[in-house]
Amino acid sequence: MSNALSKAAAARKALDFIRPGMVVGLGTGSTAAFFIRALGEKVKAGLEIEGVPTSEATAALAREVGIKLADINRLDAIDVTVDGADEIDHDLQMIKGGGGALLRERIVASASHRVIIIADDSKLVDAIGKFPLPVEVTLFGAGLTARRLAEVFSHYGIKGEVRMRPGTPGPGPFLTDNRNVIVDCALESLPEPGRVAHQIEHIPGVVTHGLFLGMADIAIIGSESGTRIIGGQAQA
Repeated sequence: MSNALSKAAAARKALDFIRPGMVVGLGTGSTAAFFIRALGEKVKAGLEIEGVPTSEATAALAREVGIKLADINRLDAIDVTVDGADEIDHDLQMIKGGGGALLRERIVASASHRVIIIADDSKLVDAIGKFPLPVEVTLFGAGLTARRLAEVFSHYGIKGEVRMRPGTPGPGPFLTDNRNVIVDCALESLPEPGRVAHQIEHIPGVVTHGLFLGMADIAIIGSESGTRIIGGQAQA
């Protein structure tokens, strides 16, 4: 089974957790896109839900497949969010934000009663930290903020490269939907993600980071043998 089929299997399993009338957070990325398309099929068959997108790309895809979108500013909470991860360990610690949507992903996940992560088994790791850690920072002072990030990693004895994500195509940095930039931190290891996250959050200019710790309720992992669920709240 290819990664695409594994992603699709995890995405379709997540449909078991969706109920009529729910407000559903819609993640960003290739695996989340499988879920959105599968959810769109259910909507066309009569399922009534509303979606809250985590990026402009996700909003466009949701509209394309017929999912009604809710204004997050009018909501007190979201019933469930289904999103992907760039890395996830067996304790549900994650690195997210490879697609640059980490701020909106964090806002939506934080407002959700339940967060379900879907991924193919290549994303499941023993310890997070090999995937470059994205940090969203303000455009003003971005170079200075990147140097402060490097200082934090040096303080913890973490080696690696900290660099601004380039724009594609064209010159200049990559800009998020919120007109911020991404600093990618390619680290050799990440031994204390909780402490590192705390230090990153206190750097002026940092908007948010890709360490999503203690946020996921379950993870659905797709593989050649089907799907399995990690986490203590697996009931649909």
